[in-house]
Amino acid sequence: MPIRLNLLAETQAIADLRRRDPIKRVLWVAAVLIIMMLVWASSLQLRAMVANKDIGRVQAAMSSKATVYKQVMENRQRMIDANAKLAVLHTLATNRFLYGSLLHTLQQTTVDEVQLAHLKVDQSYVLVEGVKARTNGSKVLPGNPATVTEKITLTLDASDTSASPGDQVTKFKEALAANAYFHTQLSAANRVNLKNLSPPQISPDSGRAIVLFTLEWRYPDTTR
Repeated sequence: MPIRLNLLAETQAIADLRRRDPIKRVLWVAAVLIIMMLVWASSLQLRAMVANKDIGRVQAAMSSKATVYKQVMENRQRMIDANAKLAVLHTLATNRFLYGSLLHTLQQTTVDEVQLAHLKVDQSYVLVEGVKARTNGSKVLPGNPATVTEKITLTLDASDTSASPGDQVTKFKEALAANAYFHTQLSAANRVNLKNLSPPQISPDSGRAIVLFTLEWRYPDTTR
């Protein structure tokens, strides 16, 4: 039987041991894991770039919407202010003092032997500055619009030329108080008052004895 010798057996054994070396396998596995990790990190980086791009687009859209919202709120405030001014103007137009009504009332309210000599109307206005709305922390404190208080005083100078000068003064005062125009605005604080009553004196025009008197009446204060 022939004998076979493998002179390369030792070399082959050494090569086989190298192939079966666990360190080499670990290195291959580590290399594969590192490659997979790099691929995963690259995918995350790509996603982050896409997300940042989306965030930038959303922020730009929000910025444009914020500008539009601010403009809308400013226009809304202007409209509120304009409506408030229109309401005040309407109130002023419908509740203003009318001289025509006063003169018509005096023309229709007469007492025998009483002559009106002088009519005076004093009008004064007291302005109260408005307060703008302000923010106190997270709470909004509403403001107050400016107001104007109108004060009107009516003064009548007249003469009583009756046979008994002075007797018609009270009657004329009562006639004014009973008139519908004055009666609707009379109160305990707003009455027709006798401000001045002169002693009998001779009129230079008629030569008769007359009494000069002054009536005063304050209209109720009107705040607008």
